[in-house]
Amino acid sequence: MKQKIVLATGNPGKVKEMADVLAEFGFDVIAQTELGIDSPEETGLTFVENAILKARYAAEKSGLPAIADDSGLVVEALNGAPGLYSARYAGVDGEQADAANRAKLLAELGSLPSAQRSAKFVSTIVLLRHPTDPSPIIAQGECQGEILFAEKGENGFGYDSLFFSPECGLSFAELATAEKKKISHRARALAQLKRQLGA
Repeated sequence: MKQKIVLATGNPGKVKEMADVLAEFGFDVIAQTELGIDSPEETGLTFVENAILKARYAAEKSGLPAIADDSGLVVEALNGAPGLYSARYAGVDGEQADAANRAKLLAELGSLPSAQRSAKFVSTIVLLRHPTDPSPIIAQGECQGEILFAEKGENGFGYDSLFFSPECGLSFAELATAEKKKISHRARALAQLKRQLGA
């Protein structure tokens, strides 16, 4: 019988990317939104701290084990921004947030040449067996790339259309979902999690 686990996110893109992979690990995944659980304020100073915060909150509210992902885009030329604030970089909520965040990123980088537009996507995944779990399982994944001068591709979400992956020669938004699931930062963190679980 599969173990029920809460996925501590309200982001449908993350649910789509993570739920089926976690199901392969033997988990019956329930998104926190299905249980009417909101998201806590992210007050951590690192991706790890925020992921633990989110997982603990979901575990407390649901009474189930919880898994959370805190991820973001880290751009060298911007001293690591948008970083922890990737989802709310432009200070906009809702459906307009992604487009506003991308527009702000392009404006901040201006006409910097490609050589100075290096960036990486970072994903930190935390699994808590219960709210007071003193030894959470922590898995991290990174994906190196650079920021394009204009958006390319229709797939994905967030900054995908601006993130060029030299590994595949395309932006993340030009990749088919199945391809992105193989090479993304989240895919790498999930693979590390799988090894730690011995799944």
